[in-house]
Amino acid sequence: MATRKPLPPGEQFFTPGATGLRKTVEQRSALPLTFLFTQVPRWVAPVVLVILLLAGFVLDSWLGGLAVLPVVAFVGWLAYLSWPSLGAGGKLLRVAMLTFLVLVVADRFGAF
Repeated sequence: MATRKPLPPGEQFFTPGATGLRKTVEQRSALPLTFLFTQVPRWVAPVVLVILLLAGFVLDSWLGGLAVLPVVAFVGWLAYLSWPSLGAGGKLLRVAMLTFLVLVVADRFGAF
């Protein structure tokens, strides 16, 4: 039986004063994020994402686009959650990464 890892130390889990969509997304993300951090080995998520991304590069068809969609969703989800705490460089990097991934998906679905 695996032992549970403690949550990382931090001042706050949610964005102070968040309302509307941000508050809802943060609240609904708390359980999956906690599960990923405490129950899943650290190497699993990156390995799965790299495998899906490589499949997207190798498969030059709609299947490649389909393989990259979970990567887009995961990266977009984490980017949205981390956005308020990022500086300009971090925001630019996330926008560039998401743009690249969306272009890969669009290319594989034949949009270009």
